[in-house]
Amino acid sequence: MAEAYIVDAVRTPVGKRNGGLAGVHPADMGAHVISAVVSRTGVDPAAIDDVVIGCLDNIGAQAGDIARTAALAAGLPETVPGVTIDRQCGSSQQSVHFAAQAVMSGTMDLVIAGGIQNMSQYPILCAFKAGEPYGANNPWTGSQGWEARYGAGLLSQFAGAEAIASQWGISREEMEEFALRSHERALQAIKNGHFDREVLPIAGVHHDEGPRADSSLEKLAGLQALVPDGRLTAGLSSQISDGAAALLIANERAVAAHNLKPRARIHHLTVLGADPKIMLTAPIPATQRALQRAGMSIDDIDVYECNEAFASVPMAWAKELGADPDKLNPNGGAIAIGHPIGASGGRIMTTLLHELERTGGRYGLQTMCEGGGQANVTIIERL
Repeated sequence: MAEAYIVDAVRTPVGKRNGGLAGVHPADMGAHVISAVVSRTGVDPAAIDDVVIGCLDNIGAQAGDIARTAALAAGLPETVPGVTIDRQCGSSQQSVHFAAQAVMSGTMDLVIAGGIQNMSQYPILCAFKAGEPYGANNPWTGSQGWEARYGAGLLSQFAGAEAIASQWGISREEMEEFALRSHERALQAIKNGHFDREVLPIAGVHHDEGPRADSSLEKLAGLQALVPDGRLTAGLSSQISDGAAALLIANERAVAAHNLKPRARIHHLTVLGADPKIMLTAPIPATQRALQRAGMSIDDIDVYECNEAFASVPMAWAKELGADPDKLNPNGGAIAIGHPIGASGGRIMTTLLHELERTGGRYGLQTMCEGGGQANVTIIERL
């Protein structure tokens, strides 16, 4: 089987809610990074076999297969198709998986993968509300098979995050320390230029807007819990954000034909489901299976990224895996940087690649919790 290589990876800055990217058309955010990976690598755009883009809440400007719209907005030839993926928060990580699988199979040679999300324009779960005129405001109510198996109650990611904190014995104070560290790491990364090579300014925005220099343990302690008697607060949750990311994925045939220089090899791909009601625990068994199948241990990994949907998620993951906290989200995560849901997988993969290059590490691992109780795991090897 052919190998899958990451040739290039870029992202926009992550804009905060109603911030500098709020007014940018989602397709133009995607076009910005798609055109960048083409121009930076010098690849013939007509040779691109597909554009695979993650995006959720596909209504309005994000509807109508935004991958295709963004590819055309980027100036790619009309012969280049596009497809939009929804695996919830892991959508653009899954787009990398599909791109890698395509080039590994030899049915394609060059694929652009990535994600797009403008949450300022289209708030999370707005697609649920869009169904109200048609008699449904969520995906589950009324499904006989679903309700027979899981009951008639609605699913809540907040309840899942609370359950994880309780089950793994993670206190609010510990999560506040984790959240503050996320902001501090992100601010330090920006100050030291760690993101300079990966971030492509747009609309006058040059840096991630989410990290807060004025955050403190005292301020975090003063925030109200999301649910009565709960441990989670807004400060311990990922930020609502806007952004896009794109990666160029190629096999050996494309690398030779287009004189490309791969930056990393995709070493392993896993996706696994778990309990859809608690929803957020799947990264744990998915990572365990990925390491087992790859013949590796957590100690073999130089950098790992576990998405900070809520502080309890990566903290429980690290506890269960025995992960080194210094290697976990070393430049901050979604609590500080933000979580443009459909784009986060690509954003994190881009950051992971650049961190391996900056530090000289060999292996990086990425995982994310996803709606429906799922998780993707990707292991990459820097070349």
